[in-house]
Amino acid sequence: AEARSMESLEKQLICPICLEMFSKPVVILPCQHNLCRKCANDVFQASNPLWQSRGSSAVPSGGRFRCPSCRHEVVLDRHGVYGLQRNLLVENIIDIYKQESARPLHNKAEQHLMCEEHEDERINIYCLRCEVPTCSLCKVFGAHKDCEVAPLPAVYQRQKSELSDGIAMLVAGNDRIQAIITQMEEICHTIEENGRRQKQHVGLRFDALYGILEERKKELLQSIATEQEAKLQRVRGLIRQYGDHLEASSKLVESAIQAMEEPQMAVYLQHSKELLKKITDMSKASMSSRPEPGYENMDHFSINVDYVAEMLRTIEFQTGA
Repeated sequence: AEARSMESLEKQLICPICLEMFSKPVVILPCQHNLCRKCANDVFQASNPLWQSRGSSAVPSGGRFRCPSCRHEVVLDRHGVYGLQRNLLVENIIDIYKQESARPLHNKAEQHLMCEEHEDERINIYCLRCEVPTCSLCKVFGAHKDCEVAPLPAVYQRQKSELSDGIAMLVAGNDRIQAIITQMEEICHTIEENGRRQKQHVGLRFDALYGILEERKKELLQSIATEQEAKLQRVRGLIRQYGDHLEASSKLVESAIQAMEEPQMAVYLQHSKELLKKITDMSKASMSSRPEPGYENMDHFSINVDYVAEMLRTIEFQTGA
């Protein structure tokens, strides 16, 4: 049983390249699989024949190869496989395995524990009910006389086999867990990239809406400015006309006043007829042109954007393609 458990553990410590037990130093790939450094270097050199070795005077460049266990692409820098991290845990397990394999089974049992109840008795059996080692006298006369027991070596070998199997399962499980972690890290990276791309897409769509609103705003403001200028020009033109009429009328009044002060009748009569005609013409001049009521009103340029605002608030992501 111990041989089988050791064999099961040994299978987890075999290099997939040379099919021998990992030799120091063991390197751990980014995908968490292990290789002998020499084997990793051989695979790397085969995939990158132009790569310059560490001893070259030129500055070496990086390269890449695929993991023989999972085909994951391994990208190396200018240090090549010497830039990979050593797996000290696997190396320590190999050392312990080799020490246990080299030690004879009978040497391991040279030292025996003695029973606390019966000082002269060695602990040589195992109580299956209480799950503790004990001695034969405890089984015959002592606390375990009604319990089922088994030979200590048999229980020892069985539990050691279970422990070895557990170690092998953990070593194999670590590879699977790391592969899952690597996969989920790639998913995280993809999520971040997709999120960045969709944010950019949404931003561009809203920028386009901003552009349409700005363009329409400019058109409407221009319409208001055009009518405003037209109305101002008309009213200012009327102001100038009324102003010119007022100035001319004021000058005519001054001339009439001066004529009234003329003491000589003959001189007065020489100019009075023409002056009266000017006054008559001035009073008959039509000055009825003026802006109609409400001409200054600009309320017809008001807009209602409530329905547009409500529509903008309903913008949502599409649920279908």
